[in-house]
Amino acid sequence: MPPLTYQSAGVNLELYDEAMSRLPALMQRTHSPRVLPLADGFAGLFRLNASAHPRHKTYDDPVLVSGTDGVGTKLKVAQKVGRFDTVGIDLVAMCVNDCLCLGAEPLFFLDYLALAKDDPDLIAKLVAGVATGCEAAGAALLGGETAIMPDLYAPGDFDMAGFAVHVAERSRLIDGTTIRPGDVAIGLASSGFHSNGYSLIRKAVFEHARLGVDDRVPELNRRVGDVLLEPTRIYVKAIQSLLKAVSPRTQVTGLAHITGGGLRDNIERILPTDCRLVVDRSAWTVPAEFSWLQRLGPIEREEMFRTFNMGIGFVVMMRPDAAEAAVRALIASAASPTVIGEVTAAEKRGVDFVK
Repeated sequence: MPPLTYQSAGVNLELYDEAMSRLPALMQRTHSPRVLPLADGFAGLFRLNASAHPRHKTYDDPVLVSGTDGVGTKLKVAQKVGRFDTVGIDLVAMCVNDCLCLGAEPLFFLDYLALAKDDPDLIAKLVAGVATGCEAAGAALLGGETAIMPDLYAPGDFDMAGFAVHVAERSRLIDGTTIRPGDVAIGLASSGFHSNGYSLIRKAVFEHARLGVDDRVPELNRRVGDVLLEPTRIYVKAIQSLLKAVSPRTQVTGLAHITGGGLRDNIERILPTDCRLVVDRSAWTVPAEFSWLQRLGPIEREEMFRTFNMGIGFVVMMRPDAAEAAVRALIASAASPTVIGEVTAAEKRGVDFVK
């Protein structure tokens, strides 16, 4: 019997080394002078306060804001389509948009990839998407981990997780505690389904309707696979433009990333206990992909609003006298804002829909 090797157990170190050799160039695209050079090692170095770059801030009382997330079963769609360069954008977006809800500036991002076998091309495509997302967010891709686990994942399977670190001045944190009756809610348009509800999407599209990824969606004039792989929008630049145009905390009172659970669950978590948000469903036009999916299911309207963002990917809570300036700033950053509701006094916090 020949001696056992790592390769005979399913891990090819030569392929792994090849994959790793492709990643530094992708990471370098995202680096700024705040990333300190390190020839080699087990971690990355990031300078918190300002470097020589004029864009970088110095904080008097910095608070680190962190978040972690994944892409979910949208990865199964990427497998079906055979396209892997966009789900890394989703990974970054799901993490940085969450941290953004405290008004925090993105600093750096770490990724975790787990695969059934060594695949340098697949790894490079996944990390290229992560780098693209980090560039859009202004975050440095500081490091990560790639794990080859042939006994844990079936052939062809893989998973991704991400970890973001932001920073905010403690006195400028936006946590929803200053929301009060009369505040208005401004919704920012989503880019589609983002990365939520894909177990339901896949069941409706592939199992119930028996569509393939190359079938066309007539009302969108796009292939099914392209519709479902549209990357999650990253709202960093829009919110940063907003916070320069109006005063954080005194005028921007709350921020919410609309993910699983839709508008109700995600806005409710930032409301004070004595406030309710009344959302006017007629304030915006639900994008065609959601109407298509609802008919395809069929899926009841309330289930759609409970599961998906329905075209509103991020919500800003504002003092009403600052809403006009906020909308102007958001339009200038191509964020497609719409006033969708108003806060009212109540005995119990929550979100109500009208029209």
